[in-house]
Amino acid sequence: MIKSLPTVVATLLAHYRRHPGQLAMLLLGLWVASALWSGIQAINATARDSYARADAMFDTQLDQLERRDGAPITRAEYHALRQAGLPVSPMLEGEIVTQDGTRLTLIGIDPLTLANDNPLAQADTSRSLTDFLTPPWQTRAAPDVLTTTTTLANGKSLPPLALAPALPPDTLVMDIAAAAQLLESGEEITRLVAARGTLNEAPTGLTLTRATRIATPGQLTESFHLNLTALGLLAWVVGLFIVQAALGLALEQRLGMLRTLRVLGVSGRSLVLALSLELLLLGLIGAAAGIASGVWLARLLLPDVAATLGSLYDAGVGRELNLPWHYWVGGLAVSLGGLLLAGGGVLWRAARLNMLELGQMQAWRSGYRRQLMLMSTGGALAVGVAVALYVWLRFQPPGDGLVAGFALVAALLLASALWLPPLLALALKVLTHLARRRPLVHWALADMQLQLPKISLAMMALLIALATNLGVGSMVGGFRLTFLEWLDQRLVAPLYLNAPAEQYADIDAWLADRPDVSERLLTRRSEALLESIITPDVSRALGTPIELYGITPGESLIPHWPLLANQQDREAAWAAFDHGAAFVNEQLATAENLSPGDQLNLRAPGVYETLTIAATYPDYGNPSGQILMASPQLAARFDAPPSSMGVVLHPNADVDALREALNERFGLGSDALSDQREIKRVATDIFERTFTITRALNVLTLVVAALALLASLLAQARSRRQQLAPLWAIGVPRAQLAQLSLVQLGGAALVTGLLALPLGIAITWGLVAIINVAAFGWRLPLYLFPWEMAVTLATAIAVALLSAALPALRFWRASPRTLLAEEANQ
Repeated sequence: MIKSLPTVVATLLAHYRRHPGQLAMLLLGLWVASALWSGIQAINATARDSYARADAMFDTQLDQLERRDGAPITRAEYHALRQAGLPVSPMLEGEIVTQDGTRLTLIGIDPLTLANDNPLAQADTSRSLTDFLTPPWQTRAAPDVLTTTTTLANGKSLPPLALAPALPPDTLVMDIAAAAQLLESGEEITRLVAARGTLNEAPTGLTLTRATRIATPGQLTESFHLNLTALGLLAWVVGLFIVQAALGLALEQRLGMLRTLRVLGVSGRSLVLALSLELLLLGLIGAAAGIASGVWLARLLLPDVAATLGSLYDAGVGRELNLPWHYWVGGLAVSLGGLLLAGGGVLWRAARLNMLELGQMQAWRSGYRRQLMLMSTGGALAVGVAVALYVWLRFQPPGDGLVAGFALVAALLLASALWLPPLLALALKVLTHLARRRPLVHWALADMQLQLPKISLAMMALLIALATNLGVGSMVGGFRLTFLEWLDQRLVAPLYLNAPAEQYADIDAWLADRPDVSERLLTRRSEALLESIITPDVSRALGTPIELYGITPGESLIPHWPLLANQQDREAAWAAFDHGAAFVNEQLATAENLSPGDQLNLRAPGVYETLTIAATYPDYGNPSGQILMASPQLAARFDAPPSSMGVVLHPNADVDALREALNERFGLGSDALSDQREIKRVATDIFERTFTITRALNVLTLVVAALALLASLLAQARSRRQQLAPLWAIGVPRAQLAQLSLVQLGGAALVTGLLALPLGIAITWGLVAIINVAAFGWRLPLYLFPWEMAVTLATAIAVALLSAALPALRFWRASPRTLLAEEANQ
């Protein structure tokens, strides 16, 4: 058996010399499935490596001291605290720009006063510590920074670079003296830090923020990477449809060869082993090409993904791929596993074929009715799983069930895909009965029934791709409408001011005397510890750090600020808000199951307050919980410093004149004043960049589905000519037969597109009502776009017609001699 195995394998592979199109489609399916999956996993692996390095920054476990008024701490204040015996250490943080435009985060530390066990202070040797502390100093750099130029945009140079693999992307750490020179910070220090628990209270004029384990980038971005993985898995499945179709047809066409091999003494076990080796060889070729293409695709998409994660979660991701060894092994295993899954049916059929029946060229429709029954049953089971998951999710705490939400959407996709062939078969059967008086139409419908077993997998792939594109497109479109409307509601002032905290009182008094200024919308920010929650049913202890945000409820802001829920009505909610009640964002309300009327117990240094929730409000794009208070209340109760100010002007006021007057009067920097239109433009650009990766993968998935359909049609092109040749021989023009083929497939695609519409709506609902809530803590409105649905139908028909065009053109251009030869072979 072993001696003859190479000969058997070579004989099997010889089939592809006669049918190179089948080999091309088989390798194409493996290639695209492996490429999309490997590309997404390369992006995820690189991002998670960046998160692991960023965790070093989150694990420093340092208490922090900052000034209450928001101004920088000076070196004199630091020296006074050290002389008073406080174990504090200075830290300076800023941003520098290199000559090639790269922006880097620079952190200056004093390793001698930091705790010895702190990751930022540790050195490999005493020699490296000396190099770090003494001129020309040393720069500890993240791996991705080592390839960046050391010359800054202002002409200064960085100290010599030393690799620090634990640092996050685009981060530098150096001695605070060297950092002060590069940042030109003078006597200013960003903050003072101390080992956890060494300070009992904050010194006068400072606020103490205790070290807490906050959410890391990996935790915040879990849903984003799960979404990418789901899209990659979908593309992988659709690619395997191509493989399944090519393998199935290759088996049907090689039945005569298999009979001959069996007659010559090759056992059934040897035949299955030879087929397995053939699959392994083709799988290795396809997987290698797919992984290489996946790395190229990841390099192409990584900058947009990094920008997305940076804008959504403030999570730094390196721009260069960093792939561990298990990525390559995993990519190969997934590719070969998918091939085994697609080819398992072929091996099973080859093992069970009766030797006496091998000579009968089994049609694809053999046993197809039984397959349709199994598909219907499988679809019903998938619907049952989806219903069970939905019921289970209804009883889960708000914000939980992210994986279950994806499983629910996957079950709906599986059920629809399994039900598609039975529905197409039923529709063809009914139409065939109705068209029995029109011979050519009757033949076309009956012929389509014969084609159905061969194209059903491709139609299932097309259904999944169309429904996913419609669902994700509707979700993104709805998010865009909601996001832009939310920006219009939030940004009611034409001008926004960001100035040092100590200047706001003078600026506010100056603006109050300006006749062109209608309102000043001062905002404040602070932090507190959410110790407990009191609801009508239960009181719960939490101990969660929470952000406090203060707004000025004026005539311009109140009508536009959206509220989701309140106790009585908007007027009552705003009245309570003005008198000390709080609003909570949807993220916090969802995470803690809060409702208007519940109470929050908050603790800050020297402060303990109880707030009543008057309403909840949407806060799109914020991954954290937030409590909203009126600015005067937040200043009085939590001593919160000002953070920004919106300036509302009277109609026809000159915005540019006010900007110039503010700059001249208070010496504000160029970035202290922001125009409303510019803020919206930047926010919209961030949004568009955020969904670049999703749109790209959707398009690629649709292309793969089109290739699956084209593969099925090209693989059966010869048998189709054999079926059409008799009609040509009795007088039906070739052009009419080619058009008939286009109409057949276009009609099947139209039915598939019509079925994709409700499935796409269901996917949209799952994304906005379940997955988005579990991932981000807020829910989007469900928007339906008729234009998107029309485009989906048009895309289905266009994909089918383009896929059928090449076989139809080849038939139309075939010579009469070729067609006569096909007819003679019937």
